[in-house]
Order: sequence, then C-alpha cells, then structure tokens
Amino acid sequence: MAVTMAEITKLRHLTSAGLMDCKKALAETNGDIEAAVEILRKKGQAVAAKREDRTAAEGCVLSKNEGSFAAIVALNCETDFVAKNAGFVELTQKILDAAVAAKVKSLDELKALTLDGLTIAELVTEESGKTGEKTEISAYEWIEAPSTTSYNHLGNKLATIVGFNLENVDYQVGRDIAMQVASMNPVAVSRETVPQAVKDSEYNVAVDKTKEEQVKKAVEAALKKAGINPNLVDSEDHIASNITKGWLTEEEAAKAREIIKTTAEAKAANLPAQMIENIAQGRLNKFFKESCLMEQEFIKDGDLTIGQYLEKTAKGLAAVEFKRVNLNAD
Repeated sequence: MAVTMAEITKLRHLTSAGLMDCKKALAETNGDIEAAVEILRKKGQAVAAKREDRTAAEGCVLSKNEGSFAAIVALNCETDFVAKNAGFVELTQKILDAAVAAKVKSLDELKALTLDGLTIAELVTEESGKTGEKTEISAYEWIEAPSTTSYNHLGNKLATIVGFNLENVDYQVGRDIAMQVASMNPVAVSRETVPQAVKDSEYNVAVDKTKEEQVKKAVEAALKKAGINPNLVDSEDHIASNITKGWLTEEEAAKAREIIKTTAEAKAANLPAQMIENIAQGRLNKFFKESCLMEQEFIKDGDLTIGQYLEKTAKGLAAVEFKRVNLNAD
C-alpha cells in the first residue's frame, strides 16, 4: 500500500527517526504505526550493537539541583555535531530531570528508570538508531546534603555540583563555589578528605624532590669551587656539546664527572632527615592549599580562601562534597 506523508510525519513525531527510515518502516508494515515504531526501535538496537567498538568521546554534560539533591549526567556520542543537536541536549536534560526527581543513586538505577514507556537504557539505544552514532551514558554523579547547587559551563562539556552543611545557602554563593570547582578542579573538599594514597604519593614526591635539590646544590657548589661552570656539565649531552664547541676540555669534563659523582654520593648519604621532613611537609601543605576546595584561593577574591568566603557569608557554612564531570581534558 502507498505510504502517505501524514503517516510518515506521525511516525517521525513518535520516533524522531529520519524521513526515509520512517517511510521504509511504514512500507514494510503496510502502514501499521505501532509495528513501524517497533522496527525503528530494533533498528536502533542494531545500530548500537554495530557501534559498540567505536569511541564516544563527544557528548553533553548537564547538572541540576533541587533542594537537598543534585546530579550530573553525561550522555556521550561520537561527534560534536550530534552533541550540539537540540534533540540530543533535550534527551540529556530529560534523563537528568528524571534522575533528580527520583533521587537516583547509581547508574544502573538510572538506566532502569522509565520515561515515555521505555527505560532510559532503551531510550539511549533508540537515540543511537536516530543518530547512527554510538550513544551511552558515560557518567552519573549525585550528591545529597542539607543544600546543594549546580553549574553548567558554556558548551555543555563541563558541569559541577556541590553540597553544603547548612540549609538555604544563597544562590549566588552556591554558584560561586560550583564555578570554583569547575575552574580550579580540586581533588577533595578538605585535606582530611584527600585519599590517603594521594597524600602518600604527594609526600613521597616532595621528599624525593627535596633530596634531589639538596644534592644538586651540593654538586653545584663543589663544581664552582673547582672553577667549573655547573651549566656546562649538567648533562652528558651538554658536556659533549660544550667539548665540541671548545667551551670545555676533555680534562675539565673528566674532572667535572668525578666531582659530580663523588659529591652526589656523599651528600645523598648524609642528608639531614629533619630538614628533608620539614621541607617535604611544606610542599605537602602547598599541595593542600592548591588542591583542597576549602583551602583554595577564591577565584573572585584572592585575599580569601573558599573556607573564609563561606564563613564570611554565613557562620559555620562549609562545602561538604562536590562532583565534577568534564568531557574535555583538564
């Protein structure tokens, strides 16, 4: 039977599938709308299966908060063209709205939610059929706290949510903190909440760097005392190059190598432990100030930390948790 434009339009409205796909599905089902919808849904599953090994690095990231609950959803696709499509952004928003309304607390729970007669997992698969691209929910984050806030960065690639320990936090204050998280990418709310593995790693790096610096200072002092410019012998490549240029003799190079070796070994064996510990702890404290939200300088006022800004706003106010999702490299 002939397929009418009215039938095609109706099917497109129900599925958002392409005109030719709708026409073929209606022709195959002799104009049966429901059967055509099912064919298009199956087509979406087939496309999703074919695209399983593809990389979905683009997408849309949105956040939302309502009272004590906030969430972020990242819906990924393959190209920025699809990611910016109004329908794709709308689907991301619908998924997020459903998540916040139901106060969903896991990705599996989110995928099982029902919207428009389909689970969210099925809607995502259906979207893959519409766009012809691999589509997946790559991230779902949530926070529950006395009050929450959210921030969506321009372009829908980066979003943040923050939870606070007090109720009724001023909107602009909350937005300021969410923007701070977006801009400064802290690793934790406070130094107490930094994972121990991260603390240990940063401390070990600080110790190693401090030891290297102390050895280097001793070597440079010994070279200068011997009348050798440390900059000419700071690597084997430089030594070879400077001999070729006539800036070093072979004898000076040999002498420099011997000084570097003996001085470095002697200094490394006699480093003052307490001094190394003090310097390493200072470096660790610097890491905390740069990487912990409550200790970071406020991007809008460098004279205040985030903790001081919040305390100034309301006595006892503090951020207790945050989440940040970014599709782009930081």
